[in-house]
Amino acid sequence: MIAIGQPLPAGEFTIITDEGRQTLDTRALFAGKKVVLFAVPGAFTPTCSNAHLPGYVVLADEFTARGVDALYCLSVNDAFVMKAWRDAQGAQAITMLADGDASWTRALGLEKETGAFGGVRAQRFALIAEDGVVRALRVEAPGKFEVSDAASLLTLV
Repeated sequence: MIAIGQPLPAGEFTIITDEGRQTLDTRALFAGKKVVLFAVPGAFTPTCSNAHLPGYVVLADEFTARGVDALYCLSVNDAFVMKAWRDAQGAQAITMLADGDASWTRALGLEKETGAFGGVRAQRFALIAEDGVVRALRVEAPGKFEVSDAASLLTLV
């Protein structure tokens, strides 16, 4: 599992914005920036939709006021699902990163196998990275939502 002080792995993400489909690499996403990245097991799932993402939507301006350059939400879903979820949640201030094949999540060492429920997914976690290096990392215990929420991460910024 990735640890504090380590660089984030290289990778690419396809995102769907109001301007269309784009491919972004991790250099563009993280280089020279202070970012908060949080991961959810799945878009449109109960805890993710009712608590995890909404907390970051509500506190997005506060993160910006504290010097965070970007907020990223990662999930092992496709880019179209992530855009639909962003739109449904009013999360335009958050860049939705679709890790469709879970390759980046695996490179982080933060994947989990859910079997027939959904296959490989991301563990629920959040991190702060500066210039592509992990400065803080909060990984939830299985079935929990206690340390990766927006209010908890805001105390670390």
